[in-house]
Amino acid sequence: LAATCFFSPAQRSLFDEPLAIAVQGLCPQQEVTLRLSLQDEGGELFQSCARYQAGSSGELDLTRSPALPGLGGSFSGLEPMGLFWSLQPQKPFRRLVKRDVESPFCLELEVFEGHGPLPSRLLARGAHERGFLRDGVRRIPVREGRIRATLFLPPEDGPFPGIIDIYGTGGGLPEYRASLLANHGFATLALAYYGYEDLPKDMKEFHLEYFEEAVNYMLQHSQVKGPGIGLLGISKGGDLCISMASFLKGITATVTINGSVANVGAVLRYKDITIPPLGINWKRIKIDKSGIADIVDVLNNPLEGPDRQSFIPLEKAEGHFLFIVGKDDHNWKSEFFATEASNRLQAHGKEKPVIVCYPGAGHYIEPPFSPMCSASMHLLVGNPVIWGGEPKAHSVAQVDAWQKIQAFFHKHLSGKQCVTGKL
Repeated sequence: LAATCFFSPAQRSLFDEPLAIAVQGLCPQQEVTLRLSLQDEGGELFQSCARYQAGSSGELDLTRSPALPGLGGSFSGLEPMGLFWSLQPQKPFRRLVKRDVESPFCLELEVFEGHGPLPSRLLARGAHERGFLRDGVRRIPVREGRIRATLFLPPEDGPFPGIIDIYGTGGGLPEYRASLLANHGFATLALAYYGYEDLPKDMKEFHLEYFEEAVNYMLQHSQVKGPGIGLLGISKGGDLCISMASFLKGITATVTINGSVANVGAVLRYKDITIPPLGINWKRIKIDKSGIADIVDVLNNPLEGPDRQSFIPLEKAEGHFLFIVGKDDHNWKSEFFATEASNRLQAHGKEKPVIVCYPGAGHYIEPPFSPMCSASMHLLVGNPVIWGGEPKAHSVAQVDAWQKIQAFFHKHLSGKQCVTGKL
């Protein structure tokens, strides 16, 4: 082929770290199209493309060359990681999720001649791996008592600050965020709570005693630095983390990403306490012409009437809170929930939580460079739903939130300030 693709790091990088892409051996000022392709483990194809013009000596460096607007590319402007965050599924309603963190995502970069429809004449091709575990990180399946989880330990000598990582209504055992956190020095337990092995098959009711077992497992682990641990939850995982922080001992720092401050979706029980799920009115659902649902208004207000019983008594919590909020979240009203959590904490004389709001960010604020999923199937709704967000703003939010989350945990779990993300 006429030209050559260069990556830095060369063959392999970690999923949440920037990757520099360059092309050499093009003609001076040559017009080219770059296309990035990735297949997930289910064989679904994700692609992005952008239009560029080579420099005077036939080189193209994505850290210095802007993508050209108005030519049908996935993005425009100076966006060194644009090909990653703008990846789109070739079939609708698919979300890019890593299922096996021990294998990398394999990327293919193609450089085509001109700015016309693809494929045109191929000028260069390159391959690169995006991994989830840095060398030496230990992945340990945990089946102690009722716990169904995976523990990730950094390669250095511990003990390490400990975190329990909880996902949302998809169920199962997502490990990708926990594995990436272990790369950054945290002992991280990815915890399943339904729809996995012998755990409950569906979301009817949850017992906090199960989550308490996981907390105690971490508190007693020789590789976990005490005296307390951190919790990280997104979506339904967010309100579970708030419930854990409110009722269980040993929790020092809680981070929710677009979580609710009311118990949602299932009854929550702990000893003789029962918290009902927040009421839902499905008549408030909006469905557009293409059959995609907007569910942002379906939940009742947890400040009104009987729904007040669903509000989690987070004033009982002893630790610190960080709320990460996408202002364009269409799953539910995350900003309202964070504000009401803050109001309740302060009304009880508690420390004001940190709330970070991101304009243009949707529901699934994932680790950096994850492509934004605008709509996908919602297990509880049985329909594709819109998640909200504008891809560029959402991408900026993911990079910033990742730094802020780590800084918050370093500050409260190890007394260590992280230089990159000051709060």
